[in-house]
Amino acid sequence: MQRVEASTAVRHGFGELEAYRRELTAHCYRMLGSPFEAEDAVQDTLLRAWRGLDRYEGRAALRSWLYKIATNVCLDMLKGREKRARPVDMGPAATPDSAGRTLPEATWLEPLPDTAVAAAAPASDPADLAVSRETLRLAFVAALQHLPPRQRAALLLCEVLRWKASEVAELLETSVASVNSALQRARATLDASDLSASDPEPALERPDREMLARYVEAFERYDMDALTALIHEDATQSMPPYEMWLHGRANLIEFWLGPGAPCRGSRVLPAGSANGLPAFGQYRRDPNGGYSPWALQVLDIRDGRVADFTFFLSAERLFPLFGLPLHLDA
Repeated sequence: MQRVEASTAVRHGFGELEAYRRELTAHCYRMLGSPFEAEDAVQDTLLRAWRGLDRYEGRAALRSWLYKIATNVCLDMLKGREKRARPVDMGPAATPDSAGRTLPEATWLEPLPDTAVAAAAPASDPADLAVSRETLRLAFVAALQHLPPRQRAALLLCEVLRWKASEVAELLETSVASVNSALQRARATLDASDLSASDPEPALERPDREMLARYVEAFERYDMDALTALIHEDATQSMPPYEMWLHGRANLIEFWLGPGAPCRGSRVLPAGSANGLPAFGQYRRDPNGGYSPWALQVLDIRDGRVADFTFFLSAERLFPLFGLPLHLDA
């Protein structure tokens, strides 16, 4: 059966390999923390696989062979590189009047549109698909970045993709004992963050979607009273590439009325989901007319209110990824 799979791959060439793009994108994104780097890694993986198809003899399933290539591509990309992070991982919360410093693009975890990995879970079990999506959430991917690359790979292969430790040991060219030791240390790191690779996040219910519609309306009106009612008292906000982040609803409102006041009069468009969370494109008024991209807003909902705002300010870089226009007419 495996020999048949190999000959089929050779016959169809690159198109046969393309069927694995979405799930490989999810894997590479978890490893690298950037959709752009994940795209590069997947393209490199498929190209290497295509070039090596004549040497592929079906000793392993085609899917496993591709994951081996993709994991090694990611490990190579991670050599000598600092981990990506969120502002909340960089230090204590700031005050609303703090300007904060900006850090290079490569510092930050970047959002991934769910459309890039839709139905990426290979299993048909809805629970498995839910777990696959949960392991793409920003908090989980951020926690992964704290793991050394080989620990990260071992955890993802064993707990997300459900490989056997012996299979992972072969891929990483190490022993089963080393893989189990890496898994133990990786799990301990995630436990400290109160995160798991096996607990799916519940989907947004209708009341949450209605609340988000009220949020968009209130933000476009810049109605602080209405916004206050929709935000958790202990909500957080961050704005990569700024290092600063804020904690507490009162501080968020003070910031929006102070340094954030130029956002008054913004337009907000739905942008689908990013990392399993609702996303919106925010446009600010352009002095030359219409509206220009300002931020990709990614919102985390808890108990019917917004518990966390991430405003990714690399709008011109991110909006095309989410299918958002780069200009709105007045």
